[in-house]
This record gives sequence, C-alpha cells and structure tokens, in this order.
Amino acid sequence: MSSVKEAYLWDKAAKNNAQCNLCNFRCLITPGKTGRCGVRKNIGGTLCSRNYNMLCAAGVDPIEKKPLYHFLPGSSAYSIAAPGCNFRCVFCQNWQISQWQCSEMARCRKVNSEGIVKAAIDDGCKSIAYTYSEPTVFIETATDAAVVAKKAGLKNIFVSNGFMTCEAIDFAKNWLDAINVDLKAFTQSFYKEMTGADLEPVLNTLRHIKANTNIHMEITTLLIPDSNDSTRELSDMARFIADEISTDTPWHVSAFYPAYKLDHKSATSPDLVLKACDIGRSAGLKYVYAGNIGAANNTHCPDCGELVIERNGYRVKIYNNTAKCVKCGSLLPLIYG
Repeated sequence: MSSVKEAYLWDKAAKNNAQCNLCNFRCLITPGKTGRCGVRKNIGGTLCSRNYNMLCAAGVDPIEKKPLYHFLPGSSAYSIAAPGCNFRCVFCQNWQISQWQCSEMARCRKVNSEGIVKAAIDDGCKSIAYTYSEPTVFIETATDAAVVAKKAGLKNIFVSNGFMTCEAIDFAKNWLDAINVDLKAFTQSFYKEMTGADLEPVLNTLRHIKANTNIHMEITTLLIPDSNDSTRELSDMARFIADEISTDTPWHVSAFYPAYKLDHKSATSPDLVLKACDIGRSAGLKYVYAGNIGAANNTHCPDCGELVIERNGYRVKIYNNTAKCVKCGSLLPLIYG
C-alpha cells in the first residue's frame, strides 16, 4: 500500500529526468528511480512522493520533548511521521522508521489532512509536530496538513536535520511556525562519516531561517563520546550560534545512548553534557539546556536571574507568561500563543 502524489519543489530536466530541489543533495533522478530519501520517485518524468499521507507514527507529546522550550511551553504537540530520511546517521534514535523503504509502506496508516488536524484538536494539542523521521522528505503531507492546521488555529513545527534547501525554507515559511534543527557536529568529517551528508548546508539553513523568516528556531546537539565532544569543537559550535544566529537561540545539549549501528558505544556521561552547557554559556548563549540527563532545565531571565519557567522532566510551571520579565522588564524570547 502506498499513496502517490506529485512532489513539491522539483523541475523537469533533460531526458525525462527530474531535478529535486527539496534538500541539498539535489538529486537528479532518472525515470523509475528514487532519490536518496527513498520516497521521491521519478514516475514517467514526474517526480512523485510515495509516502503522501502515510503515517508510520502518530501521538501526543509534550512540546518540550521536541525539544522546544521557548515555544508554547507546557502545551502538547500532535506528533506525526511518515517514513524516510535523506541522512544515514549511524547513531539514529529512530532508525526503525527513518530507514524504512517504500516496500514497507504497508506498515503505515493512511490519513488525510483534515483527519490529522481533527486528531490534534481532539487531543487538546496546540500544534502539530512533523518529527521522528525527517519532515522534509514528507513535505507534501506536512504542507497540506499545515495549511488546514493554520486555518484551525494550530501551530506547525518541524524537528529536522536542517538539510533542506533555501527554496524549501521559503516554501514553508508562511505556515511553519517553529523548528528545532539538529546541529549534529561542527566538523565536515563527522557529517560525512556519521551521517553521509555535509555540514555547511546545515549552517546555511540556520543562517537563512534566522535572516529571512519569522520561524522560531531552537538547536539541538547530541553529544557522542569521542566523536563530536571535544572542547574545541563545542566552543566553535557555540560561538557560531552566538555570533551568526543569536545569543537568544536556545541550545539543547543531549546525551547519546547506544542505538542503531552505534549500539556498542558508551553513553554520554552527564558531566560531559554539563561541561558542554558551560561552554555554551561562556560563548555568550543565554539559554542553554541539558537534555535527557535529569538536570534542571529552568528558564531564567538572563539579566536579573528571575525564574520564568520551571521544568521537572516534562512537568512545566510557568511563572511569567509574557514576553517581558516581570521583575526587570527585559524582553524574553518566549512565544506563548
């Protein structure tokens, strides 16, 4: 079972080829073949999405699980995924769905945009998160659902590897409200060896979102021991975020746990995560959070230290639901609605 729809963001090319413009691999796809993602196929000279409205996962999550800490804090996000990914991360936490092939589409559930939005509303969610796999490669499902969601008053969120083209960002910017981008490392060698992709396009995505859209953005880095955790690399990464994106951008630093092709590797120590957080703060980042190690992840006003949001796991207590600190009046980069 599959659902085929003409893809968004592609051009016809010579010899009945299809030029995909969705992600920075920019696959030139010959008739009968798929792109790197495995779900966009050239069928008779037309590029088609083969995972349209085919969900391999759906459920309600705290928005903090995305993680998004400064966007609709304390709310729930209806979280969905279709199979496929343009990366080949050897440490993928969701490899069971991200690395599916279209031959496995029978394991999916067919839906439509209205059904997705209704489920989100029925479950009391304020947003729909396109997540778990790579949302870029199910852009057709996300776009059509997002347009309906916006009309219903819901927000739309991507949790992404950040490898989409600038054209894709511009295509989505009118309906995409927030994004968490995985900045997986800060060396080209890591990206090439561990993900099969490149670093610079991800940095360009971060720059483009910041400079050319109103999309709320947060960044996550998964620390893998002896792979992307050197003091120099973390310092370079933190300075990039501070200098080229914003010191207000939340940076989530998470611990790696053995998974997929790195199931033999040791988990990241909590001390290393906390060290990375200190490096981020030293670089000037105002909001650095230690993910998934049980550490305190409260949000304080960076100017006066006033507690704004208290988090205990996914339990959230909001002390100040405005964009200004109630104590000193400083502007806070928080979106409540």
